Amino acid sequence: MCALNPPDWSAAREALRSATSAAGWPDDLISDAELALHELFVNAWRHGGSPAPTVVVVLLADRTLRVSVVDDSPDLPEPRVSADPYELSGRGLHLVRSLTHRFGTDPRRHGKGKLVWFELDRAAWAS
Repeated sequence: MCALNPPDWSAAREALRSATSAAGWPDDLISDAELALHELFVNAWRHGGSPAPTVVVVLLADRTLRVSVVDDSPDLPEPRVSADPYELSGRGLHLVRSLTHRFGTDPRRHGKGKLVWFELDRAAWAS
């Protein structure tokens, strides 16, 4: 038996949507950012040992969105490769990579854990 009690990610999603909407970002790009955030958030909860992952949303000059999710695990994530097309999990990081312009991980300087991040460029979407 496995009891799951996922954390609420609605505040992080709302912060992302508010920042990008106020800056006039297109709905399609906002949706991509929300999906990428959701994948990182769930990974931090499920695999990173964080009961409530920390999310930082930064919009730089209304042009670049950087979203970071902090978890408690020092293990750096690696996209899994599965030969089974019906596998129920393991595609999240591939999805994040395909939805965003940049994606990476950084070990935390103080304490344990890591920061997993992605960036989206508004100008790249328009071209």
